[in-house]
Amino acid sequence: MAFRDVLEIEVIAGNGGDGAMSFHRAKYMPKGGPDGGHGGKGGSVFLRAVNNVSSLDTLIGRRKYKASNGWYGEGRLRNGKDGEDMVIDVPVGTTAFDVESGRVIADLTEVGQVKLVAKGGSGGRGNSVFVTPTRQAPRFAELGTKGETRKIRLELRLIADVGLVGYPNAGKSSLLARLSRANPEIADYPFTTLSPILGVVTREDQEDQRFTLADIPGIIEGASEGKGLGLEFLRHISRTRLLVYVLAGDQDPVGNLESLQTELQSYDPSLLDAAACIVLNKIDLIEEDVQEMIEEELQEFGLPVLKISALEEIGLDQLKETLFDLLPSRELWRETHTLEEEPEVVRIEPLRIERHEDIIPGDNEYEEEIEIVWEVLGGGFAERLARFSRHLDDAAEYLQAYFKREGLFNALKRAGAKQGDTVEIGIMKFEYFEDEN
Repeated sequence: MAFRDVLEIEVIAGNGGDGAMSFHRAKYMPKGGPDGGHGGKGGSVFLRAVNNVSSLDTLIGRRKYKASNGWYGEGRLRNGKDGEDMVIDVPVGTTAFDVESGRVIADLTEVGQVKLVAKGGSGGRGNSVFVTPTRQAPRFAELGTKGETRKIRLELRLIADVGLVGYPNAGKSSLLARLSRANPEIADYPFTTLSPILGVVTREDQEDQRFTLADIPGIIEGASEGKGLGLEFLRHISRTRLLVYVLAGDQDPVGNLESLQTELQSYDPSLLDAAACIVLNKIDLIEEDVQEMIEEELQEFGLPVLKISALEEIGLDQLKETLFDLLPSRELWRETHTLEEEPEVVRIEPLRIERHEDIIPGDNEYEEEIEIVWEVLGGGFAERLARFSRHLDDAAEYLQAYFKREGLFNALKRAGAKQGDTVEIGIMKFEYFEDEN
């Protein structure tokens, strides 16, 4: 199975349960009071970062993830059960983007992190909560709200401490095999590595000091423009704390380094500011005076230069110690490299009142009347009405008091509404009257 590091899925949170419209019934209480319980809230969908998933392959074949709905409220003040949450395990290093807006909604850089990506709906209130001194027997209850549904794009960016960057045949796989316990496929032809390979490097006699080393698949010229395999894996470089440019001594190392840095800059200019060093590999294939000349040219890039032969195991101990010394702390790296998540902001569209003139038939085909309609947009009024859509007639008094309390009638009056005009809120229409109180 091919390595998968980008995947789109749909997450669906559960709907909130409806509140109950119920009255207590008992032989000894012929006029029992309202006892409708509240609906349970819908389950939410979360992403959880785990360390035992190497890629997004385990999610292939399932594109929808749905949490459970909340249960309905019942009589005798029994509240509905909350819906169960859905938790999706993803590899640590996964970033989640909202497909529609493109914004970052989760950046999971530590094992155990959990992020909400779709919020469950609220449960509706039962009729027991709507009792007032003047409303002793409310024959209405509130509906639950819908849970969020969104499409998200998951991008895996490997969490590796050190990333080996270089062109095909530079010797990255051989170097990874020598420095760590990884066992990558090694051969003398391009594109041997078709997916990132991780290994663990431990300091000599100090088992508690270690770092992860990643062999990023070979980049070719034009990778930042989508050529070859490079673009698929360049994103993984952005997660490494230390970049190691691996250059083959017998393949124009200076020119290759210039090209590598051009590709990285085209993809993300900040990559050139990352901690880095240069490894001149395959020195067993070039004369010592040529090595010195190449080293002098590479030093002009302002980075430490180390000469090795992964095949002959020359200079590997010094390289390992240098990597430990150059590696920035995780805390310092996180301060500047964790993607900023845009917070969820609940926006209620501002109240707008628009005036329309509808022509309606008169008593005969030659007569027409003009009806003035005031359309109420925003302010959350349509959403409030929707929660009582099953009991609009019985909830009319409550809704009227709510509209008055929220200033809707005053807003209509200021807009020019007159007695008898029609007011339209969502799917509901009613006749406007001037409130004398």
